[in-house]
This record gives sequence, structure tokens and C-alpha cells, in this order.
Amino acid sequence: MAFEGLSEKLNAVFKRLKGRGKLTEADVKEAMREVRLALLEADVSYKVVKDFVAKVSERAVGEDVLTSLTPGQQVIKIVNEELISLMGNSNAKINFPSKPPCIIMMCGLQGSGKTTHAAKLAKFFKEQGKRPLLAACDVYRPAAINQLQVVGEKAGVKVFEMGQINPVTIAKEAVKHAKDHGNDIVILDTAGRLHIDEELMDELKNIKSETSPNEIMLVVDAMTGQDAVNVAKAFDDALGIDSVLMSKLDSDTRGGAALSVLAVTGKPIKFVGTGEKLGDFEQFHPERMASRILGMGDMLTLIERAQSTFDEENSRKLGERLRENSFDLTDLMDQMKQIQKMGPLKQIIGMLPGVGDKIKDMDIDDSQLKRIEAIILSMTPAERAKPSIIDPKRKRRIAAGSGNTVADVNRLLRQFEEMQKMMKQLGVMGKNGKGKKNKLKMPPGMMGGGFPPIK
Repeated sequence: MAFEGLSEKLNAVFKRLKGRGKLTEADVKEAMREVRLALLEADVSYKVVKDFVAKVSERAVGEDVLTSLTPGQQVIKIVNEELISLMGNSNAKINFPSKPPCIIMMCGLQGSGKTTHAAKLAKFFKEQGKRPLLAACDVYRPAAINQLQVVGEKAGVKVFEMGQINPVTIAKEAVKHAKDHGNDIVILDTAGRLHIDEELMDELKNIKSETSPNEIMLVVDAMTGQDAVNVAKAFDDALGIDSVLMSKLDSDTRGGAALSVLAVTGKPIKFVGTGEKLGDFEQFHPERMASRILGMGDMLTLIERAQSTFDEENSRKLGERLRENSFDLTDLMDQMKQIQKMGPLKQIIGMLPGVGDKIKDMDIDDSQLKRIEAIILSMTPAERAKPSIIDPKRKRRIAAGSGNTVADVNRLLRQFEEMQKMMKQLGVMGKNGKGKKNKLKMPPGMMGGGFPPIK
């Protein structure tokens, strides 16, 4: 999980600060030394760390902080504000022209995830009601065109390709095709190299010259640390990029590149890849990322994921079943499937405020959801609707059919029974003194504790 190591170290520093009733300049100096070390270990640029610590120190030793009733909280507030400033005070957006199509030129080194993230970006815009077109301009890497076609099909986006001819010609024809067929966005998937060379840059400059892209977006791999920042600077110096898309941010526990890119290149991060699936993709929000780093969670992103995942009609029906106390194992399975679409469980739970540092050592295994699903699928419709009819003989059959043990089946049934009791209590609370039901709106995806056991 991105920034896990940095978040852990910063929270340890702030915990000590909050434990003191009053701060001295010496306390702040010691804390900033630890913050500096934490940032450097997270692979943040040395110059960026130096400037960041200097700004925080200057504000933290001010009269307002040292004499505050909650000096520790004040320091955290300052660090939060400076982190946001470091990554960009506002959410950078795509430079859409007044007249479509908007041409987005994707570039980057091989292995950065450029082709996959071109499809992720196209899917993101398609879900916003746009009509994107992917253009296969990488004619050198084996199977690059086929890869784009595969991910494009998964994203539900058309791919324009002309085989292995001049990439500049492909880019020009793709733009022309978009104008003729009503596509309002063209995403050019250009060729990458194992390293930055003159031939690569000349080709990219020619594509830029012939298509006049509205946005040149560089895809960099977060796992490469400061090399990602160096690559961004080199591409910007040679080509003049507009933004950065950071891939594999979920895999890097340090994440220092994300804190250094804007300060070193002056170019904002606009999107991040947070997993292997096409849906594991989100806009980069500096204030939300700062909140995650400081262990404050990220409720806005969590809510957005829930809204895009949960079907409103199904949520309404679920709310009715909860109120009527008719929530059964089929409903539970449906809800678990919806939650799986939101991303890895540890990532989802980590977005809850104050939970991040508490789950870092927990073994939260997403495969447990699959095991529970297998148990439920091994039941008959009657058993799912009324688990109380499941006797020892049925339990043995369900366990054998799902590849689990009888103990696993018993555990699920006990948890479901507890959940039903809680739902019954909610149903009682939802009635007024005359025994009539109040109109309660259940939030999307409310399961009342449907997460699998954490072992």
C-alpha cells in the first residue's frame, strides 16, 4: 500500500508530540529531524525534503503553535497543509479544448504501464459520458497493438490501428477518424523505450508537431522511486509534458516520487493507477493523498468508489429487505461481490479515518470472500433463504461441495445469525411509538458487518 512506511513513521512522530502538553523549540526540532529521515527513507528528493522541513519548522515554532492548547494537533495541521502544497494545492484537470476532439498523447518508458493505463484513462472518460478513441501508435514492441486491442475491448473503447507503419501517420489518421466519427477524445498510445534516447524523442516530437495534442501525459512507474522523477524531468526538458500519470502507486510502500514530481518538474500528477484491474484508477487529489499519508483516511474517495460500484436500485431493494428483516445469505453474497469491485479489502478499510495504522499488521485476505461465496453457492436456495434448516448432514455436504471444513460453515452461519440479530434491532429502532415504520434510508452497500473474519 502506497506510503505505508512513511505514514507509519510520521504517525509515530505525531503520537509523541500529541502526548506532550506543551511544545518547545527543541521538541519541534527533534520531531522535524525524524520527519526528514522518514521522507528520505520514502525516497523523496533530498532538495524537496530540505525545503519541506524548513517550511514546516518555520511555521511550527511560531507563537501560535508553541502556546496552543493542542500544539501536537497544530503541527499535524501544518504538515498536512505543506504536504498538500507540495503535491499541488488544487486538483489538476485535463486541458479540454473548446472544439473536440481533445488529443491526449501518452508517453513513457517501457514497463511503466503506459498501454494499460491508456485504456484505464479511456474507461474513466467513457464512464463520464465521453466517446474516447484509443490509437495504437506503438509499432515497435511485439504485440503492443494486440495488447491495446485486448485492454480496449475490456474497457469498451474502440481502438484505431493501421498496423506497423509510420506512427506519425497513424496519429494523424486517428485524429481524422475521431473527427469523422464523433469521438471527442483521442488517446495516442505512443512507443516507449528501455531508456530515453534521441530516436524516441524525435518520433514523439514529430507526433506532437503533426497532431498538436492538448495534453502530453507522461506515465511513470511509482516503484522506480526517484528514477521516476528523473524520467519526468528528462521528458519535460525534451518534449514539454503537461502532466504525469503515476502507475503502480498501490505497490510502492514508499511513494516518494509522488511527493517529488511537482516540486522537481513543475508538472502536476493528474491520475494514478492503484491496481491491476482497469477500474483501479483514480484522479489524483493532493488533499486526499495528504490525508492518507497522515493516517486520516480518505472518505471522499471511498464514497466515490461506492457510488460508482453499487447499483442504486439494488441498494434500495436491499434497504427494504433490511427493514423487513428478510436479509438472507443470497443478499450477503451479492453485497460481497459489490465490495470486491471496489478494490482490495485492506485498501478499502485503510480509507476509513483512524484505521490505517491499526490494520497494517493484520492479515486481511481477499480470498476469504471467495471462500464465503463458495460456501453460499454450495447451499440450496431454501438453505440460503432460511439457514436455520441447515443440520449437521447438510453442513457436511456444503463443506465438501465448497472445499471448506464444517468449522468454516459453522463460523459463517454464526456470523450471519449475529448479523440478523443486529438487523432486527435496527428494524425495531426504525419504528415509532405506534409500531409504524419510519422512513429510513439505508446507505448504498450497507451490510452491517458483512466483512469476512480477519485472522
